[in-house]
Amino acid sequence: MNQRSNFTSKIGFVLAAAGSAVGLGNLWRFPYLAAQYGGGTFLLVYLILAVTFGFALMIAEIAIGRKTGLSAIGAYKALDKRFGFVGVLTAAVPIIILPYYSVIGGWVIKYFVTFISGDAHAAANDSYFGGFIGSPVEPIGWFFLFIALTAIIVLFGVEKGIEKVSKVMMPILAVLTVGIAVYVVTRPGAMDGVLYYLKPNFKDFSPTTVFAAMGQLFYSMSLAMGIMVTYGSYMKKDNHMEKSVRQIELFDTAIAFMAGLMIVPAAYTFYGGSTEELKKGPTLMFVILPKVFDQMPGVMGTVIGVAFFLLVFFAALTSSISLMETVVSIVMDKTKWGRKLTCIVVFVFSLLMGIPSSLGFNIWGHITFLNGLTFLDLFDFVSNSVIMPIVAFFTCVLVGFIIKPKAIADEVKETDGTFKSEKLFTVMIKWVAPIFILAILVFSVAEGMGWIAV
Repeated sequence: MNQRSNFTSKIGFVLAAAGSAVGLGNLWRFPYLAAQYGGGTFLLVYLILAVTFGFALMIAEIAIGRKTGLSAIGAYKALDKRFGFVGVLTAAVPIIILPYYSVIGGWVIKYFVTFISGDAHAAANDSYFGGFIGSPVEPIGWFFLFIALTAIIVLFGVEKGIEKVSKVMMPILAVLTVGIAVYVVTRPGAMDGVLYYLKPNFKDFSPTTVFAAMGQLFYSMSLAMGIMVTYGSYMKKDNHMEKSVRQIELFDTAIAFMAGLMIVPAAYTFYGGSTEELKKGPTLMFVILPKVFDQMPGVMGTVIGVAFFLLVFFAALTSSISLMETVVSIVMDKTKWGRKLTCIVVFVFSLLMGIPSSLGFNIWGHITFLNGLTFLDLFDFVSNSVIMPIVAFFTCVLVGFIIKPKAIADEVKETDGTFKSEKLFTVMIKWVAPIFILAILVFSVAEGMGWIAV
Protein backbone atom coordinates (compact mmCIF):
# COMPACT_ATOMS: atom_id res chain seq x y z
CA MET A 1 0.00 0.00 0.00
CA ASN A 2 1.30 3.49 -0.91
CA GLN A 3 2.21 5.72 2.02
CA ARG A 4 0.22 8.96 2.05
CA SER A 5 2.27 11.99 1.02
CA ASN A 6 2.18 15.21 3.04
CA PHE A 7 3.00 18.85 2.52
CA THR A 8 6.15 19.48 4.54
CA SER A 9 5.22 23.01 5.65
CA LYS A 10 2.19 25.16 6.35
CA ILE A 11 3.21 27.72 3.72
CA GLY A 12 3.73 24.88 1.23
CA PHE A 13 0.12 23.77 1.68
CA VAL A 14 -1.26 27.32 1.41
CA LEU A 15 0.76 28.15 -1.73
CA ALA A 16 -0.12 24.84 -3.40
CA ALA A 17 -3.83 25.22 -2.62
CA ALA A 18 -3.74 28.88 -3.66
CA GLY A 19 -1.93 27.82 -6.83
CA SER A 20 -4.77 25.44 -7.54
CA ALA A 21 -7.33 28.16 -6.95
CA VAL A 22 -5.50 30.80 -8.99
CA GLY A 23 -5.86 29.91 -12.65
CA LEU A 24 -7.42 30.97 -15.92
CA GLY A 25 -10.71 31.53 -14.08
CA ASN A 26 -9.08 34.38 -12.13
CA LEU A 27 -7.15 35.96 -14.97
CA TRP A 28 -9.68 36.08 -17.77
CA ARG A 29 -13.06 34.80 -16.56
CA PHE A 30 -13.24 37.04 -13.49
CA PRO A 31 -12.47 40.29 -15.40
CA TYR A 32 -14.95 39.68 -18.19
CA LEU A 33 -17.70 38.69 -15.71
CA ALA A 34 -16.94 41.86 -13.74
CA ALA A 35 -17.33 43.87 -16.95
CA GLN A 36 -20.50 42.04 -17.93
CA TYR A 37 -22.23 42.43 -14.57
CA GLY A 38 -21.53 46.04 -13.72
CA GLY A 39 -17.92 46.25 -12.58
CA GLY A 40 -17.96 47.31 -8.93
CA THR A 41 -21.37 45.73 -8.33
CA PHE A 42 -20.10 42.29 -9.32
CA LEU A 43 -16.89 42.83 -7.35
CA LEU A 44 -18.75 43.67 -4.15
CA VAL A 45 -21.12 40.68 -4.46
CA TYR A 46 -18.19 38.35 -5.18
CA LEU A 47 -16.18 39.54 -2.15
CA ILE A 48 -19.15 39.02 0.20
CA LEU A 49 -19.78 35.53 -1.16
CA ALA A 50 -16.09 34.56 -1.03
CA VAL A 51 -15.79 35.14 2.72
CA THR A 52 -19.07 33.35 3.52
CA PHE A 53 -20.23 30.85 0.91
CA GLY A 54 -16.74 30.08 -0.44
CA PHE A 55 -15.20 29.84 3.01
CA ALA A 56 -17.78 27.30 4.22
CA LEU A 57 -17.38 25.01 1.20
CA MET A 58 -13.58 25.15 1.25
CA ILE A 59 -13.42 24.38 4.99
CA ALA A 60 -15.79 21.42 4.47
CA GLU A 61 -13.79 19.94 1.58
CA ILE A 62 -10.34 20.32 3.18
CA ALA A 63 -11.64 18.91 6.49
CA ILE A 64 -13.19 15.91 4.69
CA GLY A 65 -9.82 15.21 3.08
CA ARG A 66 -7.77 15.55 6.26
CA LYS A 67 -10.28 13.67 8.41
CA THR A 68 -10.34 10.63 6.10
CA GLY A 69 -6.80 10.82 4.64
CA LEU A 70 -8.31 9.86 1.29
CA SER A 71 -8.99 11.42 -2.11
CA ALA A 72 -12.55 12.19 -3.19
CA ILE A 73 -13.93 8.74 -4.04
CA GLY A 74 -12.73 7.11 -0.83
CA ALA A 75 -13.36 10.14 1.39
CA TYR A 76 -17.09 10.50 0.77
CA LYS A 77 -17.64 6.75 1.00
CA ALA A 78 -15.68 6.58 4.27
CA LEU A 79 -17.93 9.22 5.84
CA ASP A 80 -21.16 7.57 4.68
CA LYS A 81 -21.48 4.69 2.21
CA ARG A 82 -24.68 6.19 0.79
CA PHE A 83 -22.65 9.18 -0.40
CA GLY A 84 -20.11 7.15 -2.33
CA PHE A 85 -21.72 8.39 -5.55
CA VAL A 86 -20.72 11.96 -4.63
CA GLY A 87 -17.09 10.88 -4.59
CA VAL A 88 -17.52 9.35 -8.04
CA LEU A 89 -19.10 12.54 -9.39
CA THR A 90 -16.36 14.60 -7.76
CA ALA A 91 -13.69 12.43 -9.37
CA ALA A 92 -15.32 12.96 -12.77
CA VAL A 93 -14.85 16.74 -12.60
CA PRO A 94 -11.01 16.96 -12.80
CA ILE A 95 -10.99 14.03 -15.25
CA ILE A 96 -13.22 16.07 -17.58
CA ILE A 97 -11.63 19.49 -16.93
CA LEU A 98 -7.90 18.62 -17.13
CA PRO A 99 -7.82 17.81 -20.87
CA TYR A 100 -9.67 20.87 -22.19
CA TYR A 101 -8.04 23.16 -19.61
CA SER A 102 -4.65 21.98 -20.88
CA VAL A 103 -5.70 22.80 -24.45
CA ILE A 104 -6.21 26.42 -23.35
CA GLY A 105 -2.91 26.19 -21.42
CA GLY A 106 -1.26 25.31 -24.73
CA TRP A 107 -2.73 28.47 -26.27
CA VAL A 108 -1.12 30.47 -23.44
CA ILE A 109 2.32 28.97 -24.15
CA LYS A 110 1.87 29.80 -27.85
CA TYR A 111 1.19 33.45 -27.05
CA PHE A 112 4.06 33.65 -24.56
CA VAL A 113 6.45 32.32 -27.21
CA THR A 114 4.93 34.71 -29.78
CA PHE A 115 5.59 37.74 -27.58
CA ILE A 116 9.05 36.66 -26.40
CA SER A 117 10.11 36.06 -30.02
CA GLY A 118 9.15 39.62 -30.98
CA ASP A 119 5.94 38.91 -32.91
CA ALA A 120 3.69 40.96 -30.62
CA HIS A 121 2.41 43.05 -33.55
CA ALA A 122 1.32 39.92 -35.42
CA ALA A 123 -0.61 38.71 -32.35
CA ALA A 124 -2.63 41.97 -32.42
CA ASN A 125 -4.03 41.12 -35.86
CA ASP A 126 -7.74 40.23 -35.86
CA SER A 127 -7.12 36.97 -37.68
CA TYR A 128 -4.15 35.73 -35.60
CA PHE A 129 -6.04 33.84 -32.91
CA GLY A 130 -8.58 32.38 -35.32
CA GLY A 131 -5.84 31.29 -37.68
CA PHE A 132 -3.94 29.63 -34.84
CA ILE A 133 -6.80 27.59 -33.34
CA GLY A 134 -8.09 26.93 -36.86
CA SER A 135 -5.00 24.83 -37.56
CA PRO A 136 -5.50 21.12 -36.73
CA VAL A 137 -1.83 20.46 -35.91
CA GLU A 138 -0.10 23.37 -34.16
CA PRO A 139 -2.51 23.75 -31.19
CA ILE A 140 -2.17 20.04 -30.41
CA GLY A 141 1.61 20.46 -30.25
CA TRP A 142 1.33 23.26 -27.66
CA PHE A 143 -1.33 21.26 -25.79
CA PHE A 144 1.07 18.29 -25.64
CA LEU A 145 3.84 20.51 -24.26
CA PHE A 146 1.62 22.00 -21.56
CA ILE A 147 0.21 18.72 -20.31
CA ALA A 148 3.68 17.09 -20.45
CA LEU A 149 5.08 19.84 -18.19
CA THR A 150 2.16 19.26 -15.81
CA ALA A 151 2.76 15.50 -15.74
CA ILE A 152 6.50 15.90 -15.06
CA ILE A 153 5.86 18.09 -12.00
CA VAL A 154 3.14 15.75 -10.67
CA LEU A 155 5.46 12.78 -11.25
CA PHE A 156 7.87 14.18 -8.64
CA GLY A 157 5.10 14.00 -6.03
CA VAL A 158 3.70 16.31 -3.38
CA GLU A 159 6.88 17.40 -1.57
CA LYS A 160 9.47 17.43 -4.39
CA GLY A 161 7.13 18.43 -7.19
CA ILE A 162 3.97 20.33 -6.31
CA GLU A 163 5.16 22.02 -3.10
CA LYS A 164 8.55 23.12 -4.47
CA VAL A 165 7.11 24.44 -7.72
CA SER A 166 4.32 26.30 -5.90
CA LYS A 167 6.80 27.96 -3.52
CA VAL A 168 8.63 29.42 -6.54
CA MET A 169 5.81 30.17 -8.96
CA MET A 170 3.19 31.67 -6.64
CA PRO A 171 5.36 34.55 -5.31
CA ILE A 172 6.50 35.32 -8.88
CA LEU A 173 2.88 35.25 -10.01
CA ALA A 174 1.91 37.69 -7.25
CA VAL A 175 4.75 40.10 -8.11
CA LEU A 176 3.91 40.02 -11.84
CA THR A 177 0.22 40.61 -11.14
CA VAL A 178 0.86 43.64 -8.94
CA GLY A 179 3.51 45.04 -11.30
CA ILE A 180 1.34 44.85 -14.43
CA ALA A 181 -1.73 46.18 -12.59
CA VAL A 182 0.23 49.20 -11.28
CA TYR A 183 1.52 49.92 -14.78
CA VAL A 184 -1.97 49.71 -16.32
CA VAL A 185 -3.79 51.91 -13.79
CA THR A 186 -1.14 54.63 -14.08
CA ARG A 187 -1.59 54.97 -17.86
CA PRO A 188 -3.27 58.13 -19.18
CA GLY A 189 -7.07 57.80 -19.20
CA ALA A 190 -7.08 54.55 -17.19
CA MET A 191 -8.90 56.01 -14.17
CA ASP A 192 -12.29 55.91 -15.92
CA GLY A 193 -11.84 52.17 -16.32
CA VAL A 194 -10.68 51.85 -12.71
CA LEU A 195 -13.79 53.66 -11.49
CA TYR A 196 -16.04 51.43 -13.60
CA TYR A 197 -14.32 48.37 -12.12
CA LEU A 198 -14.35 49.53 -8.48
CA LYS A 199 -17.46 51.68 -8.03
CA PRO A 200 -20.68 49.71 -7.45
CA ASN A 201 -23.66 50.85 -9.49
CA PHE A 202 -26.68 49.17 -7.96
CA LYS A 203 -28.78 49.85 -11.05
CA ASP A 204 -26.71 47.01 -12.56
CA PHE A 205 -27.62 44.63 -9.72
CA SER A 206 -29.86 41.64 -10.44
CA PRO A 207 -30.22 38.02 -9.27
CA THR A 208 -28.14 37.10 -12.32
CA THR A 209 -25.24 39.06 -10.82
CA VAL A 210 -25.38 36.89 -7.70
CA PHE A 211 -25.60 33.64 -9.67
CA ALA A 212 -22.67 34.68 -11.87
CA ALA A 213 -20.55 35.60 -8.85
CA MET A 214 -21.38 32.33 -7.10
CA GLY A 215 -20.60 30.34 -10.22
CA GLN A 216 -17.25 32.13 -10.42
CA LEU A 217 -16.44 30.96 -6.88
CA PHE A 218 -16.33 27.35 -8.10
CA TYR A 219 -13.81 28.31 -10.78
CA SER A 220 -11.75 30.65 -8.63
CA MET A 221 -11.54 28.56 -5.46
CA SER A 222 -11.31 25.04 -6.96
CA LEU A 223 -14.49 23.94 -5.18
CA ALA A 224 -16.45 20.74 -5.92
CA MET A 225 -13.58 19.35 -8.02
CA GLY A 226 -12.05 17.00 -5.47
CA ILE A 227 -8.93 19.18 -5.40
CA MET A 228 -9.38 20.59 -1.90
CA VAL A 229 -10.37 17.14 -0.60
CA THR A 230 -7.17 15.72 -2.09
CA TYR A 231 -4.94 18.53 -0.80
CA GLY A 232 -6.68 18.26 2.58
CA SER A 233 -5.70 14.59 2.71
CA TYR A 234 -2.05 15.72 2.44
CA MET A 235 -2.47 18.31 5.21
CA LYS A 236 -0.81 17.68 8.57
CA LYS A 237 -2.79 17.93 11.80
CA ASP A 238 -0.59 20.78 13.12
CA ASN A 239 -1.61 23.00 10.20
CA HIS A 240 -4.38 25.34 11.38
CA MET A 241 -7.11 24.81 8.83
CA GLU A 242 -9.17 27.96 9.41
CA LYS A 243 -6.14 30.24 9.10
CA SER A 244 -4.96 28.37 6.00
CA VAL A 245 -8.33 28.70 4.29
CA ARG A 246 -8.47 32.42 5.04
CA GLN A 247 -4.96 32.80 3.58
CA ILE A 248 -5.94 30.85 0.46
CA GLU A 249 -9.07 33.00 0.08
CA LEU A 250 -7.05 36.18 0.50
CA PHE A 251 -4.43 35.15 -2.06
CA ASP A 252 -7.00 33.90 -4.56
CA THR A 253 -9.30 36.93 -4.25
CA ALA A 254 -6.37 39.36 -4.38
CA ILE A 255 -5.10 37.83 -7.63
CA ALA A 256 -8.59 37.93 -9.17
CA PHE A 257 -8.99 41.54 -8.03
CA MET A 258 -5.60 42.53 -9.48
CA ALA A 259 -6.38 40.68 -12.70
CA GLY A 260 -9.41 42.92 -13.05
CA LEU A 261 -7.20 45.96 -12.50
CA MET A 262 -4.87 44.67 -15.21
CA ILE A 263 -7.50 43.93 -17.81
CA VAL A 264 -10.68 45.98 -17.30
CA PRO A 265 -9.17 49.51 -17.25
CA ALA A 266 -6.82 48.71 -20.15
CA ALA A 267 -9.51 47.30 -22.42
CA TYR A 268 -12.13 49.80 -21.19
CA THR A 269 -9.85 52.68 -22.18
CA PHE A 270 -8.80 51.05 -25.45
CA TYR A 271 -12.44 50.70 -26.53
CA GLY A 272 -13.46 54.18 -25.42
CA GLY A 273 -15.62 53.13 -22.48
CA SER A 274 -17.45 50.31 -24.26
CA THR A 275 -17.82 47.10 -22.27
CA GLU A 276 -19.07 44.92 -25.13
CA GLU A 277 -15.61 43.68 -26.12
CA LEU A 278 -14.91 42.83 -22.48
CA LYS A 279 -17.69 40.27 -22.45
CA LYS A 280 -16.21 37.88 -24.99
CA GLY A 281 -14.52 35.38 -22.67
CA PRO A 282 -11.37 33.83 -24.17
CA THR A 283 -11.32 36.54 -26.85
CA LEU A 284 -10.51 39.05 -24.12
CA MET A 285 -7.15 37.42 -23.45
CA PHE A 286 -6.14 36.21 -26.90
CA VAL A 287 -7.53 38.95 -29.17
CA ILE A 288 -8.24 42.16 -27.26
CA LEU A 289 -5.25 42.32 -24.88
CA PRO A 290 -2.64 41.81 -27.64
CA LYS A 291 -4.22 44.87 -29.32
CA VAL A 292 -3.87 46.83 -26.08
CA PHE A 293 -0.21 45.77 -25.71
CA ASP A 294 0.46 46.68 -29.35
CA GLN A 295 -0.69 50.27 -28.72
CA MET A 296 1.88 50.78 -25.95
CA PRO A 297 4.92 52.91 -26.86
CA GLY A 298 8.21 51.40 -28.01
CA VAL A 299 9.05 47.96 -26.68
CA MET A 300 6.86 48.45 -23.62
CA GLY A 301 3.98 46.50 -25.18
CA THR A 302 6.21 43.52 -25.88
CA VAL A 303 7.70 43.60 -22.37
CA ILE A 304 4.28 43.84 -20.70
CA GLY A 305 2.90 41.16 -23.04
CA VAL A 306 5.73 38.77 -22.19
CA ALA A 307 5.21 39.39 -18.46
CA PHE A 308 1.45 38.98 -18.78
CA PHE A 309 1.51 35.68 -20.64
CA LEU A 310 4.24 34.38 -18.31
CA LEU A 311 1.89 35.23 -15.45
CA VAL A 312 -1.03 33.49 -17.14
CA PHE A 313 1.16 30.47 -17.89
CA PHE A 314 2.17 30.15 -14.23
CA ALA A 315 -1.47 30.48 -13.14
CA ALA A 316 -2.66 27.91 -15.67
CA LEU A 317 0.14 25.48 -14.78
CA THR A 318 -0.45 25.60 -11.01
CA SER A 319 -4.13 24.81 -11.61
CA SER A 320 -3.45 22.01 -14.09
CA ILE A 321 -1.00 20.51 -11.57
CA SER A 322 -3.74 20.38 -8.93
CA LEU A 323 -6.22 18.90 -11.42
CA MET A 324 -3.79 16.16 -12.49
CA GLU A 325 -2.67 15.48 -8.91
CA THR A 326 -6.31 14.98 -7.94
CA VAL A 327 -6.84 12.46 -10.75
CA VAL A 328 -3.54 10.72 -9.94
CA SER A 329 -4.44 10.53 -6.25
CA ILE A 330 -7.86 9.05 -7.05
CA VAL A 331 -6.38 6.41 -9.37
CA MET A 332 -3.60 5.54 -6.90
CA ASP A 333 -6.09 5.15 -4.04
CA LYS A 334 -8.32 2.93 -6.19
CA THR A 335 -5.71 0.75 -7.95
CA LYS A 336 -2.75 0.90 -5.52
CA TRP A 337 -0.49 1.59 -8.51
CA GLY A 338 2.72 3.53 -8.01
CA ARG A 339 2.93 7.24 -8.84
CA LYS A 340 5.05 6.76 -11.97
CA LEU A 341 2.68 4.31 -13.68
CA THR A 342 -0.37 6.33 -12.62
CA CYS A 343 1.10 9.58 -14.00
CA ILE A 344 1.82 7.94 -17.35
CA VAL A 345 -1.69 6.48 -17.60
CA VAL A 346 -3.35 9.79 -16.62
CA PHE A 347 -1.11 11.71 -19.02
CA VAL A 348 -1.96 9.47 -22.00
CA PHE A 349 -5.68 9.43 -21.15
CA SER A 350 -5.80 13.23 -20.78
CA LEU A 351 -3.91 13.68 -24.03
CA LEU A 352 -6.42 11.56 -25.92
CA MET A 353 -9.36 13.28 -24.20
CA GLY A 354 -8.01 16.75 -25.03
CA ILE A 355 -7.62 16.20 -28.78
CA PRO A 356 -11.37 16.57 -29.55
CA SER A 357 -11.40 19.91 -27.68
CA SER A 358 -8.58 21.16 -29.89
CA LEU A 359 -9.97 19.76 -33.15
CA GLY A 360 -13.40 21.19 -32.31
CA PHE A 361 -12.11 24.59 -33.49
CA ASN A 362 -11.01 23.32 -36.90
CA ILE A 363 -11.63 19.99 -38.68
CA TRP A 364 -14.30 18.88 -36.16
CA GLY A 365 -15.84 22.34 -35.93
CA HIS A 366 -18.99 21.15 -37.69
CA ILE A 367 -19.77 18.86 -34.74
CA THR A 368 -21.80 20.67 -32.10
CA PHE A 369 -23.96 19.69 -29.12
CA LEU A 370 -27.03 21.03 -27.30
CA ASN A 371 -27.21 24.76 -27.96
CA GLY A 372 -24.39 24.77 -30.54
CA LEU A 373 -21.63 23.84 -28.07
CA THR A 374 -18.19 22.77 -29.35
CA PHE A 375 -16.39 19.83 -27.74
CA LEU A 376 -14.55 22.20 -25.35
CA ASP A 377 -17.76 24.07 -24.52
CA LEU A 378 -19.58 20.79 -23.90
CA PHE A 379 -16.94 19.49 -21.47
CA ASP A 380 -16.95 22.88 -19.71
CA PHE A 381 -20.76 22.89 -19.46
CA VAL A 382 -21.05 19.33 -18.14
CA SER A 383 -18.31 19.73 -15.53
CA ASN A 384 -18.88 23.29 -14.33
CA SER A 385 -22.59 23.88 -14.87
CA VAL A 386 -23.97 20.44 -14.02
CA ILE A 387 -21.67 18.16 -12.00
CA MET A 388 -19.97 20.73 -9.75
CA PRO A 389 -23.18 22.26 -8.33
CA ILE A 390 -24.55 18.73 -7.75
CA VAL A 391 -21.36 17.76 -5.88
CA ALA A 392 -21.45 20.96 -3.81
CA PHE A 393 -25.13 20.43 -2.93
CA PHE A 394 -24.65 16.86 -1.70
CA THR A 395 -21.49 17.89 0.18
CA CYS A 396 -23.66 20.38 2.08
CA VAL A 397 -26.28 17.71 2.75
CA LEU A 398 -23.64 15.24 3.96
CA VAL A 399 -21.94 17.73 6.27
CA GLY A 400 -25.06 19.61 7.35
CA PHE A 401 -27.42 16.73 8.07
CA ILE A 402 -25.62 13.36 8.04
CA ILE A 403 -22.24 13.64 9.77
CA LYS A 404 -23.28 17.07 11.19
CA PRO A 405 -21.23 20.31 11.13
CA LYS A 406 -19.69 19.38 14.49
CA ALA A 407 -17.69 16.59 12.82
CA ILE A 408 -16.04 19.15 10.55
CA ALA A 409 -15.67 21.68 13.38
CA ASP A 410 -13.88 19.06 15.51
CA GLU A 411 -11.47 18.40 12.65
CA VAL A 412 -10.77 22.12 12.27
CA LYS A 413 -10.11 22.35 16.03
CA GLU A 414 -7.55 19.51 15.96
CA THR A 415 -4.64 21.98 15.91
CA ASP A 416 -5.35 24.33 18.82
CA GLY A 417 -8.99 23.81 19.77
CA THR A 418 -10.28 26.97 18.05
CA PHE A 419 -12.68 27.59 15.15
CA LYS A 420 -13.62 31.28 15.24
CA SER A 421 -16.08 31.10 12.36
CA GLU A 422 -17.87 27.93 13.50
CA LYS A 423 -21.32 29.57 13.73
CA LEU A 424 -20.96 31.14 10.28
CA PHE A 425 -19.81 27.80 8.87
CA THR A 426 -22.77 25.93 10.39
CA VAL A 427 -25.40 28.36 9.08
CA MET A 428 -23.85 28.51 5.61
CA ILE A 429 -23.30 24.78 5.14
CA LYS A 430 -26.75 23.74 6.46
CA TRP A 431 -29.10 26.41 5.19
CA VAL A 432 -27.70 29.11 2.94
CA ALA A 433 -25.31 27.26 0.64
CA PRO A 434 -27.64 24.39 -0.40
CA ILE A 435 -30.41 26.79 -1.47
CA PHE A 436 -28.07 29.00 -3.48
CA ILE A 437 -26.31 26.03 -5.06
CA LEU A 438 -29.63 24.68 -6.35
CA ALA A 439 -30.32 28.14 -7.78
CA ILE A 440 -26.90 28.11 -9.51
CA LEU A 441 -27.63 24.66 -10.97
CA VAL A 442 -30.98 25.73 -12.41
CA PHE A 443 -29.60 29.03 -13.73
CA SER A 444 -26.45 27.49 -15.25
CA VAL A 445 -28.31 24.66 -16.99
CA ALA A 446 -30.96 27.04 -18.32
CA GLU A 447 -28.26 29.38 -19.64
CA GLY A 448 -26.20 26.57 -21.15
CA MET A 449 -29.20 25.05 -22.88
CA GLY A 450 -30.12 28.42 -24.33
CA TRP A 451 -33.41 28.68 -22.43
CA ILE A 452 -32.42 32.08 -21.04
CA ALA A 453 -30.17 34.79 -22.42
CA VAL A 454 -27.78 36.85 -20.31
